[in-house]
Amino acid sequence: MTQSPLTADAPRASGRADVEVRVPADGAYVSVLRTTTAGLAARLDFTLDDVEDLRIAVGEACAVVLPEATDAGDLTAAFWLSAQRIHIEVSVPTDHEVSPDEDSFAWQVLTTLADEAGLTFDGTRCVLALTHHPTPLETGR
Repeated sequence: MTQSPLTADAPRASGRADVEVRVPADGAYVSVLRTTTAGLAARLDFTLDDVEDLRIAVGEACAVVLPEATDAGDLTAAFWLSAQRIHIEVSVPTDHEVSPDEDSFAWQVLTTLADEAGLTFDGTRCVLALTHHPTPLETGR
């Protein structure tokens, strides 16, 4: 797992997300993003373990960004999809600089499940980006 900030070569620089979901910035809606993540990963033929890892990772990503949200803000998840990887950015509007609490349970789980993760502040939003590459399926003999 690599911790990396968003860079110019991140998937979002290559265009708009393949899928974007926006819900109220409230913990009650995290299940919508977790279910969406699992459905997209399953459609990409990720293994069941990868699907579950991503579902949990998005839940933990929400746990990291939601406390930073301004009142009446939206929780947004953007997904860039390919057979080789899924890149997800979970974000909320905020009015202050953010940095990850690397000792928190949510951050530890997130960085264990994702291949890459980073938390940034772009001036108006707290953005947690994660990338996961699917486990190669073993071929039968």
